[in-house]
Amino acid sequence: MKIFGNNNTNFCAFCGKPGDADRKLASSRIGEIYICRSCAELCASVLADEQSGVGKIELSSVPSPKEFKEHLDQYVIGQDYAKKALSVAVYNHYKRMATLGKQLENDVKIEKSNILLIGPTGSGKTLLARTLAQKLKVPFAIADATTLTEAGYVGEDVENVLLKLINAADGNVAEAERGIIFIDEIDKIARKSENTSITRDVSGEGVQQALLKIIEGTKASVPPQGGRKHPNQEMIEIDTTNILFILGGAFVGLDKIIEQRTAEHSMGFGSNVGNMTDEEKMELLNKVTPDDLVKFGLIPELIGRMPITVALKELTRDDLVSILTQPKNAITKQFQASFAMDDVELSFTDDAIGEIADIAIRQKTGARGLRAIVEKMLLDIMFEVPSVKGKKKLEITKDIVLNKSVPSAESLVIPDLSA
Repeated sequence: MKIFGNNNTNFCAFCGKPGDADRKLASSRIGEIYICRSCAELCASVLADEQSGVGKIELSSVPSPKEFKEHLDQYVIGQDYAKKALSVAVYNHYKRMATLGKQLENDVKIEKSNILLIGPTGSGKTLLARTLAQKLKVPFAIADATTLTEAGYVGEDVENVLLKLINAADGNVAEAERGIIFIDEIDKIARKSENTSITRDVSGEGVQQALLKIIEGTKASVPPQGGRKHPNQEMIEIDTTNILFILGGAFVGLDKIIEQRTAEHSMGFGSNVGNMTDEEKMELLNKVTPDDLVKFGLIPELIGRMPITVALKELTRDDLVSILTQPKNAITKQFQASFAMDDVELSFTDDAIGEIADIAIRQKTGARGLRAIVEKMLLDIMFEVPSVKGKKKLEITKDIVLNKSVPSAESLVIPDLSA
């Protein structure tokens, strides 16, 4: 880099002023591009402010647990206990982040509290985690534990989970370091027995071992394009200390393990789990202990890094009906907005809504299956409607849901009486 003094033929590329005795210019390595001292100092100041502010959270900007719960209520139906527990856990996590770099009384260090969600498929585990991230306006990534394998084996490395978060933060590593990662199907990587495996369990216990470091907090090296690590490959360094991990799974059979532990001597009559209501099953799952999870197949080290365990209940028919109609982004509202773009006034009868909920219960897909049911039901109509001009009106009835009657697109057109 060269410094130019009395040379008013060269100009600062930022402020456009010429170089002179008072305004010396520095050239770039390739030449012909110059910057003056004032602009250089301004750039350094901006970069320093940005670096000091990235990834930091002020406690005043973190919503209270009640505000978290109110936000969740707008998008998630039911699961009040889970929403309350999650709201407190997430608030405490970001409160901890707000204390970073600050001197606490008696030099106390607040440790990270990751979360384990236990609940059947379609009960809202993913939606709860995503909605919290939206409220906090932090990067959010979802990973499936079943695709992960121990390093060196066919499948995804655990570090690829971090790459998804970096991508969600548009490549901003500092922003990603304050994000949330949701790892689903964590119960599917349970080891096959309580005893340590003699042979390699590369997609079960091996993955649990690999997850330990990134969940607790470490500086991980992530391949920028994903896939396997290679020698001499340029890596992205990311610190996972402040990333909140939420693990979720159905944990089928865990209730029986807990019931066997908590039940009083039943004189050999066996378990009562099958006779329990959904509320009673949820209460039972909320009594889970680390020993229960070890018996299920999680390793003790992983359980120790998930101090907060929250159970979700299976959704009832009434819950599914509410999910279809009440939330801000309810499925029926989404389809109404979509059809309105094709000049179609869409409505659903109560019987139709109830039948959609009944189908989801029969299919045992929970809330996750509702959209697929509606999509399949409206496929033929959505194919025809854009080709038909004019204002249209469509009321979805129980017969349409059951595919007993499918109206043609032409029959939906409202006659223009003014013509």
